[in-house]
Amino acid sequence: MGKDKFLAYGGNPSFWRCEQTREINDADIVVMGVPFDVGTSNRPGARYGPRSIREMSLHVGNFYYPWSYDVKEKYKIVDYGDVGLGVQNDLTQFMIQDTYEHAKSILTSGSKLLTLGGDHTIPYGMVRAAKEKYGKLALLHFDSHQDSLASDGTQIFHGSFAHDLAEEGCIDAEKSVQVFIRTEMPNECGYNIINANEALEMKPAELADQIKSIIGDQPVYLTFDVDSLDPAYAPGTGTPVVGGPSTYQMRSLLRNLEGLNIVAADLVEVAPMYDPAQVTPLAAATIAGDLIYLLAENIDNE
Repeated sequence: MGKDKFLAYGGNPSFWRCEQTREINDADIVVMGVPFDVGTSNRPGARYGPRSIREMSLHVGNFYYPWSYDVKEKYKIVDYGDVGLGVQNDLTQFMIQDTYEHAKSILTSGSKLLTLGGDHTIPYGMVRAAKEKYGKLALLHFDSHQDSLASDGTQIFHGSFAHDLAEEGCIDAEKSVQVFIRTEMPNECGYNIINANEALEMKPAELADQIKSIIGDQPVYLTFDVDSLDPAYAPGTGTPVVGGPSTYQMRSLLRNLEGLNIVAADLVEVAPMYDPAQVTPLAAATIAGDLIYLLAENIDNE
């Protein structure tokens, strides 16, 4: 391809221009989209998140700074396309079941999974599938909100997954961490919460050490809400909250999380229509790449 690989305006906008396929038996990492925002309680639009992240990934996929190698050269990464979308009645339950079935197939094949949302309702299916393969999980949750409201199975939305999945036994809340929180919700399940002011007073390496000390060697599902970033760095999201980290601070923290046993991850709540400069999809595409590196770290250890 030569220099053409740098021409982001042409070609197939799969994530990082990776092969788009559902033949995943030899894939090391699978990227899957879930363009769903029926669970949004504030500004809608996260259904456009996966496409916008893929498009902006063409601008960042040829560089691997600050990582020391090109993960695409060492491991096979494929773009699975989108699942969990439709127009049928009870779309939320359909999305959860459909994402569960696809995630189970992907994880059973031996691949790691990165899911692009969509709003923060989407982890239900992937977490359940990961729990079946790896056992009870630690949740590493980057967000400005705790998303810990009980749904009672009838009011599932983007603010309920953390409570519900801990209550049903998929997540061990005592081994889980919610980071950069700067709003108030109940914490009935007993998550470890590091609020934004506390987190921002620490150096990224110190914060990473605190997170690692809580999680230990537990298998980890990492869920990244783009509104964990300050809106100056991610304005294109449904429920922005000021007072968060910069993209530099966040990426430095992620880089220092090497050593965690991260088995699956997602990145959610990109709503590109609120960000005409595409700052948010660019940040999301870059951080999605960081999550791929964290997933890749444990491939050779399994």
